[in-house]
Amino acid sequence: MECAAKGLAAEPCAGGVADRRCGSCGAVAYCSRAHQIIHWRVHKEECERFAEQMRRVNLLSQFPFTFLEPPALNHEFPSARCFFLQMFKLHQKGLWKSECICGSDVASAKDLSIAAEWNLQSSLCPCTEPENPVPAVLASWEDYYQWRSLPLHSPVAVLLHWPLTLYHCLQLYRLQTSKYDGQDTLCIHYLGPEKELLQLATFGELRALFPGVQIHIELVGPEVPKSRDGEVVNISRYARCSDESCCCKSSIGSEDSSCTAVRLKLWKGFYHERCSDIMKDSNPHLIVAPNAGVAAYPSWMPTIEIIRQTGIPAIFTDFCEEAAYLASCCISSITGQPLKIPIQVNPFRQPVAADNSALYLPCYSNCFIFGM
Repeated sequence: MECAAKGLAAEPCAGGVADRRCGSCGAVAYCSRAHQIIHWRVHKEECERFAEQMRRVNLLSQFPFTFLEPPALNHEFPSARCFFLQMFKLHQKGLWKSECICGSDVASAKDLSIAAEWNLQSSLCPCTEPENPVPAVLASWEDYYQWRSLPLHSPVAVLLHWPLTLYHCLQLYRLQTSKYDGQDTLCIHYLGPEKELLQLATFGELRALFPGVQIHIELVGPEVPKSRDGEVVNISRYARCSDESCCCKSSIGSEDSSCTAVRLKLWKGFYHERCSDIMKDSNPHLIVAPNAGVAAYPSWMPTIEIIRQTGIPAIFTDFCEEAAYLASCCISSITGQPLKIPIQVNPFRQPVAADNSALYLPCYSNCFIFGM
């Protein structure tokens, strides 16, 4: 944990870990009392808000899974996330490669669509069509696992938070309008993809969540490799399990683009730069921006203005409640309106905590959700 006063004080931070936490909120830490005093002029504006957010630590850490016992760190692995993956023999394998600090980044990927392996037994992953029709509403990970006949010790939620968050965004949008009810095609503009670019096969689960619906997703962001700009990835099957005898293997090599249920197109650049070109291809029902970090990146301001002008509903997520709060302030300063979808907990947030070197606030990928 870094000292919250780092960069503000004339004196450099003392060596070692910043383990002196604010006694009121417990969300920030300091290397010394002197630095805590210096930082108070900044922290006093946020302390009460942080304290309220810290009260939700237990709520946010509640998941139905049985795989969440924190592992003891092992010197062979550079992070707890790495060790967690190794517990399932998934470290640096298939779709899991980008889930830890050892993973390759998007820029070095030779083929964004190549990883389509769960590296799990068929009983632990959704590699085939569901046995039962999708319920009218899936409201939790427990609902999803029960529907997909998965045991609660399966770790697939660690990756499936991408398509399940998208599903939840569409359900929230559905409450606002019936615009897409009964339609056989759904178009989504997906802003700022990063590590999910190396996990595209997980979006195949949208086939099960929206049966009979063609889903077109335009993935737009600066992390899309230049060599992949304009690439189309068609997903007509689920990511495969490791069982050689499973029926999911029978579809290998038999993809037919005419029956593709999920079509992904990659666009390099910021949305406000590429919007006019993208709109020629597709008119979206919804814009989604996972883990957006709106307040942290000035490039979001012209994008939000474009969204405001088009009037297309947009839903954002972020890692922690403070990031969502700051984003809401930025959005409202541009739109002049309160959020249409207030900040709320995403039931399909990633069930493994994300590293947060600056604050003790609870932090999970796609943790909080809100919309304009």
